[in-house]
Amino acid sequence: LAGRTEKGKKMVALDCEMVGTGPKGHTSSLARCSIVSYSGDILYDEYIRPPCKIVDYRTKWSGIKKEHMINATPFKVARREILKILLGKIVVGHAIHNDFKALHYFHPKPLTRDTSRIPILNSRAGFPENESISLKRLTKQLLQQDIQVSGGHSSVEDAKATMDLYKLVEVEWEQQLARSPPSQE
Repeated sequence: LAGRTEKGKKMVALDCEMVGTGPKGHTSSLARCSIVSYSGDILYDEYIRPPCKIVDYRTKWSGIKKEHMINATPFKVARREILKILLGKIVVGHAIHNDFKALHYFHPKPLTRDTSRIPILNSRAGFPENESISLKRLTKQLLQQDIQVSGGHSSVEDAKATMDLYKLVEVEWEQQLARSPPSQE
């Protein structure tokens, strides 16, 4: 068990919500970021003001509304705080490349666990191994939990669900990674 608590300090789950900026709101900009610990405790949960004008709040998906931006943390400040938390940790997420892109950040591949790209999870849930299955469907199938039901996503709820999914296959997944570690790119 000592190894597990040790690992817990080195592992977090991340989920971000984006709003639309730029021409026609087609650019995804960070508007909320949540980070939870291995045990599900909230380490960071802030609304974040993008550096450019918000064209589309995408409220139906993001849960973000205009009033959330009133006292939101400026992007540069938030990014600095977030990267401090992620430094040297294994980061679990679902389609996490989107979150890293919104953060303008690249996390080392060997320290990244993307639950949208893990065949063990899909096969446990009865889905095709090489398909990207939504977090909502995996969570319903494997954890018997409904998420993303109350108008938009909650990044805290999604980060916790992602960590719980990871834990279901943690031993197998880590053994697989130990046998064939990902390349650095």
